[in-house]
Amino acid sequence: MTTRTRMNVYFDPALLKQVEALALRRNISKSAIIEAALASFLSGDTTEKLEAAMSRRLDKLGRQIDTLDEDLAVLGEALSLFVRYWLTFTPVLPDATQASGRAKGLERFEGFMQTLGKRLATGDRLLKELSRDMPPQATPDPAPETPPNASAAVDVPPRS
Repeated sequence: MTTRTRMNVYFDPALLKQVEALALRRNISKSAIIEAALASFLSGDTTEKLEAAMSRRLDKLGRQIDTLDEDLAVLGEALSLFVRYWLTFTPVLPDATQASGRAKGLERFEGFMQTLGKRLATGDRLLKELSRDMPPQATPDPAPETPPNASAAVDVPPRS
């Protein structure tokens, strides 16, 4: 059996009430609570462990932010390229067919939104399909290039 030495200390009344409440909740002595708190305070290991855990967490968050940054760059480039090709190769509708074109556009947009919703619900992501270990290529020319066969370059369903 270990021997203990008695020590008298003074506590702030509010702090003493917290110690007493904790002792009642956990059904342990006030001395055990004070001893554990003092041992933790004096050990110094807790600070190092906490710092190491925080460092690991910050490293992980940094890697996640880098991944998100890459994904955002891919999405931005894909969207800008799509808009550039769309505006370059899509003819303007004559005034007589504007109303029917608008109605058909709304119908196609609804189909797009349904497909997007299904992909998001199942977890399918285009960015997951891209290989992250592909070497970066030279910066492309900012002017849109006309593919040899513009309709074959992009897998787009025929317009109805």
